Amino acid sequence: MLPVRVVRDQGLLTLVLLLLCVERVASEIESSDYSEAEVLPDSFPSAPAEPLPEFLLEPEDAFIVKNRPVQLRCRASPATQIYFKCNGEWVNQNDHVTRESLDQITGLVVREVDISVSRTQVEELFGLEDYWCQCVAWSSAGTTKSNRAYVRIAYLRKNFEQEPLGREVRLEQEVLLQCRPPEGMPAAEVDWLKNEDVIDPSQDSNFLITIDHDLIIKQARLSDTANYTCVARNVVARRRSSTATLIVYVSGGWSSWTEWSECNAQCGRGWQRRTRSCTNPAPLNGGAFCEGPPFQRVTCTTLCPVDGGWTEWAKWSACGTECTHWRSRECQAPPPRNGGKHCSGSMMESKNCTEGLCARTVAPGMGVAVYAGLVGALLLCVILVLCVGVLAYRRRCRHLHGDITDSSSALTAAFHPGNYKPPRQDNPHPLHPSAPPDLTATAGAFRGPLFSLQQAVNDSPHKIPMTTSPLLDPLPSLKIKVYNSSTLSSLELPADMVSGDGEILSLKSVGTIGRERDYHGHTLSRESGLSTSATLGNLGGRLTIPNTGVSLLVPPGTIPQGKFYEMYLIINKWDKTTLPSEGGQTVLGPVVSCGPSGMLLNRPVVLTLPHCAQLDTPTLDWTLTLKSQTHQGAWEEVLTVGEETLSSPCYLQLEEECCHVLMEQLGTYGLVGQSCPPQPACKRLQLALFAPRAPCLSLDYSLRIYCIHDTPHALKEVLDLERSLGGVLLEDPKPLLFKDSYHNLRLSIHDIPHTHWRSKLLAKYQEIPFYHIWSGSQRTLHCTFNLERGSLAVSQLSCKICVRQVEGEGQIFQLHTDIQETLPPHSPLPAGGTCLPSSQVGPYAFRLPDSIRQKICASLDAPSARGCDWRLLARSLGFDRYLNYFATKPSPTGVLLDLWEACHQGDADLVSLATALEEMGKSEVLVVMTTDGDC
Repeated sequence: MLPVRVVRDQGLLTLVLLLLCVERVASEIESSDYSEAEVLPDSFPSAPAEPLPEFLLEPEDAFIVKNRPVQLRCRASPATQIYFKCNGEWVNQNDHVTRESLDQITGLVVREVDISVSRTQVEELFGLEDYWCQCVAWSSAGTTKSNRAYVRIAYLRKNFEQEPLGREVRLEQEVLLQCRPPEGMPAAEVDWLKNEDVIDPSQDSNFLITIDHDLIIKQARLSDTANYTCVARNVVARRRSSTATLIVYVSGGWSSWTEWSECNAQCGRGWQRRTRSCTNPAPLNGGAFCEGPPFQRVTCTTLCPVDGGWTEWAKWSACGTECTHWRSRECQAPPPRNGGKHCSGSMMESKNCTEGLCARTVAPGMGVAVYAGLVGALLLCVILVLCVGVLAYRRRCRHLHGDITDSSSALTAAFHPGNYKPPRQDNPHPLHPSAPPDLTATAGAFRGPLFSLQQAVNDSPHKIPMTTSPLLDPLPSLKIKVYNSSTLSSLELPADMVSGDGEILSLKSVGTIGRERDYHGHTLSRESGLSTSATLGNLGGRLTIPNTGVSLLVPPGTIPQGKFYEMYLIINKWDKTTLPSEGGQTVLGPVVSCGPSGMLLNRPVVLTLPHCAQLDTPTLDWTLTLKSQTHQGAWEEVLTVGEETLSSPCYLQLEEECCHVLMEQLGTYGLVGQSCPPQPACKRLQLALFAPRAPCLSLDYSLRIYCIHDTPHALKEVLDLERSLGGVLLEDPKPLLFKDSYHNLRLSIHDIPHTHWRSKLLAKYQEIPFYHIWSGSQRTLHCTFNLERGSLAVSQLSCKICVRQVEGEGQIFQLHTDIQETLPPHSPLPAGGTCLPSSQVGPYAFRLPDSIRQKICASLDAPSARGCDWRLLARSLGFDRYLNYFATKPSPTGVLLDLWEACHQGDADLVSLATALEEMGKSEVLVVMTTDGDC
């Protein structure tokens, strides 16, 4: 229909033009006829000529958005007609909307015309040229054409030609984030968002947006760590690119070296060290740790102190007028050097040189004084003899009755198990072994007579009452406290006990159960689960802190006969303890205090400590050091494994997961380690995943991953902490080997169902700095992943959490859980029925009976020409790393058996010991073990 309309319009225009020409010719003829008929004047007033049309408003380029047509408009003056021509063809007159008005100033006619262009008209155009329209205006003076106005269909593609990519850049580095918007008509305008806020370069001169829509950060700042998004927009739509995460990291820098320490050897060759820390600046946002060692060590030599010695006495001098002669000596053999001690004693000696024959004049008053002194000395001797007689008489009275034991045997008998028979029926306070409550009472509270505890098994019908026995005379406030357990655990004595009989040690000097004790200048808190205590005597015993791997074995005979000590074992809390590590050293286990300190021990005790050092490599990568805390709170080295000497006060038996320390001095101890070049050492860590306890009533949900030492105590500490926070362990902890490589521990979360869950973490991963893990100075290290679910109806969560050391080993948690489902309590620690009791007293604390122990010691203590003695037993049991330590003990075999008891705590069957003795050819000992033991 469009061509027909165009032809019809052209014919109409042609007819109009012909009529105008005819009218002009007729007017000319009439004027000529008039001029011929009449005489015309010389001149006529001339009318002003009409100008060409001038466009007051020309059509502008337009875009069709979706299916909405566009309006094109033009306005011209003076104009008798205005028509649109599109793509070279006239637009139908009926499609024009024309309006006329009169210009009040010029009096000319102003004509305005509108047309509408639809999407269909533009799409029907074939060819390379865009759809265009033009206005043509007529007046009597001629025609005028407007500029072309192009009509195009607007659009914006979905995909960006180039999206910005996340980067990790160092501080103050220039950053370029590129963005190429999608193709569109008209061309898209680009904005940059930083954490959803529009970036305005006029407000922050550190940002620059180029003509190619790229974002330039001139100098990266820590505040520039954010999510960046490129946004493209035009009249049709608005598109967002994927988010690019920019992380500005800071690489670590070394601080200045500290001063060289003093030489660690007081005599001879030793070491000096100096340290530096990676804190100038400290690594941040995954920045590289400082390269190089954090410490340096050089050899040093200290001059040994030489104590002075006396020379031989010189000859006696001539006898003087005072009937004496003298002789001298000098401190020159050798003289004291390098701070050595000066000779003790006098330099001169004198004596009578006439053997009392020297005649001397006695003053008149001297004789009375001499006689008075002799009489006083005689009286003193008489008094001493009487005292000795009284003491002998009292001791004799104690043995008048054979059925009554002395104080030491009576107290010792309290540690032997037995079925105690109840006393007489008139006794208002029966002592029955099945009564579990606290049965503390003073001796005066028992109205009926007391009987010897040794009558528990063989109850004689003729019981001799002890109420009149001198045994209780010095103990008016004796307290007996019975604990119902598999072994009789303790005997509590009052703090004000009289110690006159010399057989019982007052507990006032060693502490009391349940109170805090001032030790090494600071307070040790006896918290539940971190300490244990028991009163031990000559029979020995074992202290164990359940679920921690920490124990103390006190062999029989360690405590002198008749003495009793309230011994304790405490794991020091990390935040109240000065750590023993320094420089590149790392703490490998808990810091443990055992006491009381300063008590007299007849033989070594065995302290068992768990550790997290990886020891299964062919060559030992560790330099392990046992440290002890002084009374001033400072730490000093006790021994270094592999560097023992005859003066070493301890022996350390190393196993894969724990170590056993033979020591004769109680105190506070800790095990530290350091990498032994060239191979880096590894620590055994555990990764524990926790989540809030179900049901979860909030949209927020957090997952916490702890990085802890692979020791029972560290895991117990985290479980107690999460229990107080309302957390629950999702699965068993996973092991991880952490190398001394200065690389951080990186944690990331993946495969989150984004349709229902969203992660609040801006960065792609989190990191725990290497030094925080390796030093062991910070406990309960963890990272938290905060998630948000779309609605409360979402309960299923599945994701993957990756934990690995950069350039090292790693672990993956595959999580599939229902956050609304209440999970049963889950603990990797052993159940309460399987853990060892906290204290065992007497023979029940040892697997090896005392009779077998004595016969083994008698058979192996004596040196054998064939070498079949205690040394071969040490090699068979794997205790032969430093035999000189055992050789200095009165009974080397006994110390080896004590160490065997500690190493096989909980699983100490006699088969392993019997196998070692069988390989040694000790058949006579095997016969004893078969008959007396339960091998």
